[in-house]
Amino acid sequence: MLLTVIGVIAAAIAIVLIVAAQKPDTFRLSRSIVIAAPPEKIVPHIEDFHRWSAWSPWEKMDPAMTRTYDGPERGPGAVYTWNGNNKVGEGRMEILEVGANRVVVDLQFFKPFKAHNKAEFDLVPAGSLTNVTWAMTGPLLFMAKVMHVLMPIDKMVGKDFESGLEGIKAQAEA
Repeated sequence: MLLTVIGVIAAAIAIVLIVAAQKPDTFRLSRSIVIAAPPEKIVPHIEDFHRWSAWSPWEKMDPAMTRTYDGPERGPGAVYTWNGNNKVGEGRMEILEVGANRVVVDLQFFKPFKAHNKAEFDLVPAGSLTNVTWAMTGPLLFMAKVMHVLMPIDKMVGKDFESGLEGIKAQAEA
C-alpha cells in the first residue's frame, strides 16, 4: 500500500516536471478593453505612477502598502517602488517608453518571488474608441515553468488585468 502511494506521488511529480520542461522559455499574458476616449486621454493614466492608485487592482489589496516615487513625475525614467502584504509583495517599476499609442514599463518583483518582466500598454484608436491591450511578458526559468503548470499565470493575474483595464476605462471616460 505504501509503495503504491509513493509510486503515485512519484508519477505525479514526474508528469508535472515533464509538462514543465515542454513549456516555452517565455510567457505572455494579455487582456484588452475598448475605451470611449482617444489615446491622449488614456496615456496620462498609465505614464504617471501617481495616478495608478485610482485604477490598479493591487493598490486596493493593501491600502497600507508603502510607495516610493523617484525620477521624473511621469514618462520615461519615472520609477515606482512598493512594499506591501503577501498579496502585493515588493517590487519596482520604471517607465521605459511613452508614445502616442504605447507605454512600456520595466517590472521587477522582489517578493514573494523574484521576476523581471515587461508590461506593455498598446492603444489602437478606432474612431472615437480606443482598443487598449495590457500585456506582460517575461522569461520562464524551469521553476517558474513548474509553477505555471500548477497555477497558470492567466489564473493568477488575468482577472487583475481585467480589473485594472476597467479602472483605466472609468478614469479615462470620466
